[in-house]
Amino acid sequence: MRKEGTIVRWDDAKGFGFIRTGAGAQDVFVHVRDFRAGGGEAPRQGLRVSFEDIHVGGKGPRAMAVQPAGAPAASRARSSEARPPSPARKRASALAAPTSPSGGWWALLLMIAYGSGLAWLVWQKLAPWWVLPASIALNFATFFAYWQDKYAAQKGRWRIKEDTLHLWSLAGGWGGAWFAQQVLRHKSVKSSFRAAYWATVLMHCAAVLAFWWFSRSA
Repeated sequence: MRKEGTIVRWDDAKGFGFIRTGAGAQDVFVHVRDFRAGGGEAPRQGLRVSFEDIHVGGKGPRAMAVQPAGAPAASRARSSEARPPSPARKRASALAAPTSPSGGWWALLLMIAYGSGLAWLVWQKLAPWWVLPASIALNFATFFAYWQDKYAAQKGRWRIKEDTLHLWSLAGGWGGAWFAQQVLRHKSVKSSFRAAYWATVLMHCAAVLAFWWFSRSA
């Protein structure tokens, strides 16, 4: 059953907001990707919309198949053809389109090589024994940080800064960050973030190689 409400809060930079259906009702979370193509109007605060709401676990209501309220289908189609796609609509199309994993098999091979390298350093007693469990724990912590940031985005709560996520990767949690990007589909589209992420991977691996080189020389 479709409902109607008004967008009372919208963050165009992050692509989400909240719909209010009436006094006392819980605001409904809406993401830009849930707007129907050809709606004719970009999501904005104050826009009256119709939608179908669903409940996912304990996360509260979420709007799906969102479109401007009261707009006939033919009118929406003509409006969509007459005007260029808005930035929000372009973002929705990009998010809806399937994306390939960030690095794909190369990332997995790099993780295997990295883990093998750490194990070899410990085996040769060039690094302390706790390096391996610490690395595993750090990657789990980084994955959790990504999950927490995505959950905060869905709830409209305080987000984790991108610089903080990059610091986790730079410290050695880049493997957990990569899996979080693919499994959670979080931070996997924004090109500037992905470029900075891979820069942290290269810097961390370079630091490990430098450590191995100086240990070997000593």
